[in-house]
Amino acid sequence: MCLICKNGSTHFGNTTVMLQRSESTIIFKNVPADICDNCGEYYLNAEVTGQILQRAEEAIRKGTEVEILRYAA
Repeated sequence: MCLICKNGSTHFGNTTVMLQRSESTIIFKNVPADICDNCGEYYLNAEVTGQILQRAEEAIRKGTEVEILRYAA
């Protein structure tokens, strides 16, 4: 059951994740996640979350303003 809408069921799929900090926006495409079939909320596992946050930190340190990346495990 979805924790947000309380009505949908989650299923495995791929989604787009956008992270913002100050002047930086990092977008990841094709991210594996459990996605609610009712509201579209997505849930990432700990491993995927760690990988995305690490790559986003690297982009921010380089001074990236906007970056679009394809997720790759």
